[in-house]
Amino acid sequence: MGRTAHQYLIFETAAGFCGIAWSERGIARFQLPTRSAEATERLLLRRVPGAEPHEPPEAVAEAVSEVKRYFEGQETDFSGVELDLEEQDAFFKQIYTAARKIPWGRTTTYGALAKELGAGPEAARDVGQAMAKNPVALIIPCHRVLAAGGRVGGFSAPGGASTKLRMLELEGVRVGPPEPAQQSLAF
Repeated sequence: MGRTAHQYLIFETAAGFCGIAWSERGIARFQLPTRSAEATERLLLRRVPGAEPHEPPEAVAEAVSEVKRYFEGQETDFSGVELDLEEQDAFFKQIYTAARKIPWGRTTTYGALAKELGAGPEAARDVGQAMAKNPVALIIPCHRVLAAGGRVGGFSAPGGASTKLRMLELEGVRVGPPEPAQQSLAF
């Protein structure tokens, strides 16, 4: 099977420089913000070698506008964005489809997402792996998928878990240690 030609764009947002790569099928890669255009381009091209810089088609330009709005703290919805997930395995595609339905300002857990797919709790690890390998972070909102007990869980983007927390805070979601249980009084 011949590889699809990819094109890409590096652009600035309120949070830093993002990168987006696409094929004729849709958006294939998204790079969360870094501090420099060069660093973002290097990270993006590591995942889509041979991609050429290009002006985006209208659908990609609309996604770029939505990303800019997102990092300004405005509610966005990427669920209608056309994606090119051809290189993903079938179960990961199912996980990504389910994750795309998690709305702005909401979270779920790896286990709950696995259950929604009709898989047992043992599939939570697969969900976690799919989120870690998400080729289009933010557009597939893996930052909204948490570990059991509301713990943040991993995040493979630059900045790791702190980036995940900042993205959730943009959406008005506070994630932190649960409030301590009230201590029983000893008499």
